[in-house]
Amino acid sequence: MKLGFSLYRQSLNRDNFRFARQLGATHVVVHLVDYFGGRNPSLSRGDDRRGWGVTQNEGKLWELEELTALRREVESHGLVLEAIENFDPSHWYDVLLDGPKRAEQLDGLKAVIRDIGKAGIPIVGYNFSIAGVWGWTKEPVGRGKAESLVFDSENVDLSQPIPRGMAWNMTYDPDAPEGEIPPVSETELWERLTVFLEELVPVAEESGVRLAAHPDDPPVETLRGMARLVNQPDKYDRLLDVVRSPSNALEYCMGSIQEMSTGDLYENIDRYSKSGDIAYVHARNVTGKVPRYQEVFIDEGDINMFRALSILERNGFDGVVVPDHTPEVSCGAPWHAGMAYAMGYLKATMERVKREVR
Repeated sequence: MKLGFSLYRQSLNRDNFRFARQLGATHVVVHLVDYFGGRNPSLSRGDDRRGWGVTQNEGKLWELEELTALRREVESHGLVLEAIENFDPSHWYDVLLDGPKRAEQLDGLKAVIRDIGKAGIPIVGYNFSIAGVWGWTKEPVGRGKAESLVFDSENVDLSQPIPRGMAWNMTYDPDAPEGEIPPVSETELWERLTVFLEELVPVAEESGVRLAAHPDDPPVETLRGMARLVNQPDKYDRLLDVVRSPSNALEYCMGSIQEMSTGDLYENIDRYSKSGDIAYVHARNVTGKVPRYQEVFIDEGDINMFRALSILERNGFDGVVVPDHTPEVSCGAPWHAGMAYAMGYLKATMERVKREVR
C-alpha cells in the first residue's frame, strides 16, 4: 500500500509536485480535465510555476508526447505518475449520451488509452455518469467552521433538467440548440456502459492499462433525470461482470461508498481487495448518508480509517491511496493546509497499520 497525492490540472506545477513529495507521497494521481474553466480538453506545457496550462484547441485528444513529458516531469520530483483521473467530456460526450459521434469518440478514447500505456501510465480512472457530480454546496459547517462540502437533497432540485450541450456537469458545446437532454433509464445507461467496456477493455489489456470506475457521488437513484450507475455497493459486481478482466477495475472511493444507503463499507473493501479488483483508493471521511451527508476531516466521521486501511493491508493491496479532497483550513493556504493534515494522518495511520498487520 502506497501513499499518493491527487493533483488537479491547475495545480500541476513544480511547487505542488514538491509539496506532494514533502508530505510523504510517493505517487500522484493527476486530473487533466479543466473542471473549473468548464471547457479545456487539451494538454499544454507551461512554465515551471504555471505547469500544464490552458490551450484553446477544443476537442484535442491527449497525445503520447505530452503524456510522456508529464510523466517525466512528475518523475523529476521523485514521484511516480500512477493514474490519469477522468476523461474530458469533450472526448466522450456521445459515448455517454449515445449520440451520433459515439463510434468516432470510442476510437478517440482507444487512441488515448494506447498513448497512456505507451507513456508508462498504468491506470485511467473514469466516472460513467451523465449528470456527474452535482448538487453539492460548500458551507462553513466542518469542525471549527471549516468550509466543507455538503449534499442535502432537501436543498436542491434533483429533477432539474440538463440543457443540451452539457454532459458530466460540464459544457462541451456552448452553441448547442436550446432544449434539454431527455431522461435516461437505468437500462439505457447500463447498455451504454456495456458498449464502452466491450470496446475499451481489450485495448486497455493490450496497452497494459487498467480502467478504474468511480462510484456515483451523490449516490442517489436519479439525478437531473438521469439514472445512476453505481449508487449501491453491490452494483460494482455488475460492472465487473460486464467484461471480466484485470483491466476492468475499480477506483474505490471510500467516501462515496459510505454515503450510500445500503451495504457495509468494511465488508465491501474486504471483498474487492481480496479479489484484486481495486486499482487505487480515494480516502476521505464523511458523516451521514443519502439524502444528507457532508465531508469531514479524515480523523472524524463515520469511517474508521485504521480499520479500512487494515483490511487493505491484510489482503495484500499494493496500490495507491490518495486523499481526493478535504475540508479547507482557515489560513492563508486553505487547500494546502487541509491536504497536509489529511496526508499526515494517512501516513501515520498507514505506518501503524503495516506494523500491526505484519
